[in-house]
Amino acid sequence: MATNTFTIEDLKRILLEGAGEEEGVDLNGDILDTDFEELGYESLALLETGGRIEREYGITLDDEALTDNRTPRALIAAVNTHLEIPAAA
Repeated sequence: MATNTFTIEDLKRILLEGAGEEEGVDLNGDILDTDFEELGYESLALLETGGRIEREYGITLDDEALTDNRTPRALIAAVNTHLEIPAAA
């Protein structure tokens, strides 16, 4: 699989597909450094998001990738780090 880059647009699409959008939250705004809870995404929604990312990008995220990375910017960086690691042969 070719190395992909995970972007804010990818994250927004996956969040919307898995959990929808909280009323009053505009995902098209400047959300990179906004905590997921402020955006209306709690632990269950983030678990769903993590599962969707894993399936779509063929990676495995540890639990800390979702619990420690509390903003879109941090989660995107974590996912891209996993995408850079070559798969074991």
